[in-house]
Amino acid sequence: MKRLFVIFLIVITLLITWQAGGFSLLTLENLKSQQAALIAWRDLHPVGASVAFFVFYVLVTALSIPGAVVMTLAGGALFGLLWGGILISFASTLGATLAMLASRYLISDWVRRKFGASIAPIDAGVEKDGSFYLFTLRLIPIFPFFMINLLMGLTRMPAKTFWWVSQLGMLAGTLVFVNAGTQLAKIDSLSGILSFEIIGAFALLGVFPLIARKIVETLKARKVYKGWNKPKRFDTNLIVIGAGSGGLVSAYIAAAVKAKVTLIEKHQMGGDCLNTGCVPSKALIRSARQAYEMRQAGQFGIQSVEPDVDFPAVMARIKNVIQQIEPHDSVERYTNLGVDVIQGTANIVSPWEVSVTQDNGEQQTLSAKSVIIATGARPRIPDIPGLDQVDYLTSDSLWELNELPKRFVVLGGGPIGCELSQAFARLGSEVSIVQRPAHLMPREDQEAQALVEQQFTEEGIALYLSGTAKEVIVRDGQAYLLVEQAGEVIELPFDKLLLALGREANTSGFGLEKLGIESRKNGTLDCNGFMQTRFPNVYVCGDVTGPFQFTHVAAHQAWFAAVNALFSGVKRFKADYRVIPWVTFTDPEVARVGVSESEARSQGLDYEVTRYGIDDLDRAIADGDNHGFVKIITLAGKDKILGVTIVGKHSAELLAEFVLAMKYGIGLNKILGTIHTYPTFSEANKYAAGEWKRAHVSPKVMLWLARFHTWRRS
Repeated sequence: MKRLFVIFLIVITLLITWQAGGFSLLTLENLKSQQAALIAWRDLHPVGASVAFFVFYVLVTALSIPGAVVMTLAGGALFGLLWGGILISFASTLGATLAMLASRYLISDWVRRKFGASIAPIDAGVEKDGSFYLFTLRLIPIFPFFMINLLMGLTRMPAKTFWWVSQLGMLAGTLVFVNAGTQLAKIDSLSGILSFEIIGAFALLGVFPLIARKIVETLKARKVYKGWNKPKRFDTNLIVIGAGSGGLVSAYIAAAVKAKVTLIEKHQMGGDCLNTGCVPSKALIRSARQAYEMRQAGQFGIQSVEPDVDFPAVMARIKNVIQQIEPHDSVERYTNLGVDVIQGTANIVSPWEVSVTQDNGEQQTLSAKSVIIATGARPRIPDIPGLDQVDYLTSDSLWELNELPKRFVVLGGGPIGCELSQAFARLGSEVSIVQRPAHLMPREDQEAQALVEQQFTEEGIALYLSGTAKEVIVRDGQAYLLVEQAGEVIELPFDKLLLALGREANTSGFGLEKLGIESRKNGTLDCNGFMQTRFPNVYVCGDVTGPFQFTHVAAHQAWFAAVNALFSGVKRFKADYRVIPWVTFTDPEVARVGVSESEARSQGLDYEVTRYGIDDLDRAIADGDNHGFVKIITLAGKDKILGVTIVGKHSAELLAEFVLAMKYGIGLNKILGTIHTYPTFSEANKYAAGEWKRAHVSPKVMLWLARFHTWRRS
């Protein structure tokens, strides 16, 4: 109410001023006709005239009333270049700051609710480079200053920064107009004040901050490279360290554009995804699902059976799947593509040089114009007393199991922990999950969490939520995990303990310490938006830098790292994280892109939630998979998609349509107007869009339509 009252007062003030003819006073003609009277008034009241002029100028600027240019000319005519310049410089800055603060107070919250997702990157840019851009805008007169004031109020730029940058940036233009005002009698029009030469000079001044920034970056780079000897010639254009998803894509791109590239891998081609992550886990999940479906066969008119799980055969199949996919990431394939693949341990010697110790013991040092670090991550090992007494498992070592654990305890209820827990439970293990947060998969939609937890409970998985692992003990040959939950300590016996507590970036063991490349608080390597480290020619991508540790994000980052590395100085691109999808492959699957409902709420967005229950979908009913939902977050009253969560069978595939829609600005109306094959799960997306449309049909329009059709029948 207070804000509405302030807006009301401003509008009333402007209307009264307009009705009283106040706006007509702020014209060049009126100023010239009243010049003699104003000078006489100034001579009679020199102090009062200065104060009154200052206050009036502040009000005109703060209320964004057209006429600041005429006021500036008046200042020059009345007070001369020096005193007029001082008065107007401070009055214009104070008025601009008040206008900026008014915009922030009155409409910023509403704009952030409406367009929060779009404003976040603007905030980041303003925080980093806002002073440069504001200074540039202030120096170039073609941008209306009142618009700059109002728009900057929507950002998070500190008022102090806005003040001093505006004071400095507007000074040159202010002096030009004040000086023109001292020659008021010679001015015929406002457009005559700014000659082409003056506008050109302002434009050059406006570009100066950007040029200065480039000079600073160059000097900074020289300082970073101080003490390092750059080779006169390079053996290769690009060296890539690590042959996981990020490294493979980087090398592939370099070879595709005919650059000379060397790829170094000390362990296995394909990295974690192929050997210990995505591929083996999905193969395991498929075997587990087969066992589960055999138990559920009765609901399809087929006699249910308890499967006889041959666990060594399951693990053998996983290895076979890896072997079938392995050629896609093999040394042979990348060699044929034109990549020089070296299997050995890399050690960064300088920003341009990497020493390699090959598996056969041979050593060589290679130089490259650019280096990409794509060393991935490893499972995080917690500091739990007694953990070293047991042969614990991680997502890396799990695949060496040859015997199904009877009692399987999983520490961590994130995506990895949940996927593997359900798989082992379906294969016959007694599974317990210990999770410190109050829910599984804490980053997901609350309704999605609830459905997964319900399914896990129905399948016999014991959930110890809000539980903290305190210690591992071994008593009489039996290992126990001591878990504190609700003030009590519970002893969980286990045959195998799986640690699924996230992953840590691989940043040591290959010479980074020598270069002094910074790590963030979470241990990942720091980089800018172009994937550059503190050394402009050393890039990073994938799990080693984050912020999203997904295979597809590593590949996404690799494109930017490789292209920027190969074409530095010509063209570069900033990594785009606006539309990042991910899926947890539990049953039901949980697929997500954009903001969740809880995130939209916490960000203060003005949003709507549209939900379609898959239990009502024909194909899902026919398949016996009629559970789950499609939940869409949109701007209030608009069909623009801010986020989507899908829970159920085939969620990963269903999500792709929404990822495409968000990437290219396609709204729900167009999804609704797209033909979806019947009967398929993809119709869930169309029906969800239909739910949104139904909620936005105007009752008045429907009433008139009813009357129209009644008239047609008469």
